[in-house]
Amino acid sequence: MNKAGLIVLGLLAVLDLLGPVLTDGEHPPMEIAVGGSVVGLISLVFVGLAWRGKRWALAPLITLRLASALLAVPAFFAADVPAAAVAAAGFGVAATIFGVVAVLLPTRELVGAR
Repeated sequence: MNKAGLIVLGLLAVLDLLGPVLTDGEHPPMEIAVGGSVVGLISLVFVGLAWRGKRWALAPLITLRLASALLAVPAFFAADVPAAAVAAAGFGVAATIFGVVAVLLPTRELVGAR
């Protein structure tokens, strides 16, 4: 597991937790922000488990983070979404893709290192 990917996915989960505080109620709608917070909280649990070496936690973590990124996609197509919200959505989607790829890359351990 690549720890950098877990750090990125963990930071995205924390940002999801802050969603209800950061929203104006419309961009994103409060329902989406609260749903994102739930996804963020559960994601943090799986990040912690994966950090401790539980490889089985990667599948649900990746699923949750991709679901969170999909919640941001309507920002690209909805009318009257502020440019800052579109930029934040784009950053979130790109960071999610980076984090998912990073945790899926094989680790490179030194032979004989322990």
